[in-house]
Amino acid sequence: MLFQYEPELDAFLEFLIWRFSIWVDKPTPGIALMNLRYRDERAVALRGKVRTGLEGPGLTFAQKMWYCVAAVGGQYIWARLQSLSAFRRWGDSEQRPLARRAWGLMQRIEGLYKAASFGNLLIFLYTGRYRNLIERSLQARLVYESPNMNRAVSFEYMNRQLVWNEFSEMLLLLLPLLNSSTVKSFLHPFSKDKSSSSKEDDSICPICWASPTLVYLALPCQHRYCYYCLRTRCAAVPSFQCSRCSKPVVAMQRHGSDVEHKTQSQ
Repeated sequence: MLFQYEPELDAFLEFLIWRFSIWVDKPTPGIALMNLRYRDERAVALRGKVRTGLEGPGLTFAQKMWYCVAAVGGQYIWARLQSLSAFRRWGDSEQRPLARRAWGLMQRIEGLYKAASFGNLLIFLYTGRYRNLIERSLQARLVYESPNMNRAVSFEYMNRQLVWNEFSEMLLLLLPLLNSSTVKSFLHPFSKDKSSSSKEDDSICPICWASPTLVYLALPCQHRYCYYCLRTRCAAVPSFQCSRCSKPVVAMQRHGSDVEHKTQSQ
């Protein structure tokens, strides 16, 4: 149900952000963290040059309403049109000519909007004004709210975040390279109880250190293994040696059976 009404939920959240920020002449939470506010650039152009670049009135009533219509209503209508066209397959050749023309018109509008947004991005990187097309069309510019601002985040917190990010990236890089069974077999002697009996040691698989579900014996030493562990090791290493006695494994036999399987045939 949430997926079905996702455009409505997104529009409602955008409307709440607009209602309690831009509508009451307050910046959004993200803009407030950067010490920015919206300014009516048309009023500043009529007044001429400003002394510090921070002066100027906020957005007018018409600018606020058009911002809501474009940012909230426009995005909602476009999201609904896209979902409707995809559900009814307007782009299929078997559809009516009207549906195909509507699909082609939507594709052209989307292409023009993306091209205009890319051009606006290049202009923004050069001039530093108007992040998106809505701000440019309304001439709503982001300026500093105050000339001085205290840092909201300390350097100690930033250093911890940087260290944690680097550590997590290192773990994500190294974990796929580690073989879990090899690590378990390496760490098991350090954690194994020295007073445990040999009978208890023989009852677990020396590769995965778990109780075998399907018990197979390595021949000729007769040590117990999991079927999957023993078969994969024999297939990967033709001259596989027993993990307990280091004797070459020449065949494998199911526990309680007289049928032997040559390792070469696995």
